[in-house]
Amino acid sequence: MRYLLAVAAVVSALALSACERQPAATPAAAPVIVTVPGPAGPPGAQGAPAEKGATGATGMTGAEGAKGEQGGSGTIVVVPAPEPQR
Repeated sequence: MRYLLAVAAVVSALALSACERQPAATPAAAPVIVTVPGPAGPPGAQGAPAEKGATGATGMTGAEGAKGEQGGSGTIVVVPAPEPQR
């Protein structure tokens, strides 16, 4: 069994190396002519001003907020003085 594997490896190596393929000859490509653009021309004339569009529709009003509770007697709300601007 050992010799069979060795003989198979040698035969396959000989079979693969026996056929020498010649590379396919590719025809020479024709030279490509590329046209190069010239310098830029002068700028064009100014376009006409655009017309003003119509004003959009007014949006809907938002939902009304919840009502606050009635203040009780003796409730004092202290608002701190704003900080002076630097």
